Amino acid sequence: MKQVLHVYKQVELWHKTGAPSELVAVLSYDEKPGIQAIQNTAPDLPPVPGLHAAISRDHEYIRHGTLSLLAGIDLLSGEVLGLVRDRHRSAEFIEFLRMTDAQYPSDARIRIVLDNHSAHISKETRAYLVTVPNRFDFVFTPTHGSWLNLIESFFGKMAKTLLRGIRVSSKEELRARIEMYLREVNEDPVVFRWKYKLETLSVV
Repeated sequence: MKQVLHVYKQVELWHKTGAPSELVAVLSYDEKPGIQAIQNTAPDLPPVPGLHAAISRDHEYIRHGTLSLLAGIDLLSGEVLGLVRDRHRSAEFIEFLRMTDAQYPSDARIRIVLDNHSAHISKETRAYLVTVPNRFDFVFTPTHGSWLNLIESFFGKMAKTLLRGIRVSSKEELRARIEMYLREVNEDPVVFRWKYKLETLSVV
């Protein structure tokens, strides 16, 4: 926990002084699996004054499967990097790392706060990291410490603003709507800041 909070404390300082030239990115990363592509079997009914104030929806639905969002939020800029895929294995995580690698200057170091999911420490992932020495610096959250990861705040906001009650005709439509949401978020990025216990943490 202290290691993760130390990263957040440094980010707070860099917001005031600027990040060191050798480190241009600090990302909070995780996967949001199991995003359901659900379709209505009947159209929603609009509110009826005097009868019911909310939209009426049939309890039956068609399930088209699920998608996973692999996402990292840049703690300095607020920009979100995201991939929407069917699964979230090592192959998809490496795809995310390749995308991140292409996003930043080639001589910069990229620090990522993430959990100990098997895909993050697999032999495939480690084999990829060998090909980009000194490019990535992983800071792992402790077991059962997902609450320490700032990306969870973004996922919570996304669940409330986009995913709650969403209905689509296919997985492809769900993918397109999530990707559109990410583009809209990045048009006006919000910098997520960690506050809890930072005031008692010193940075050497």
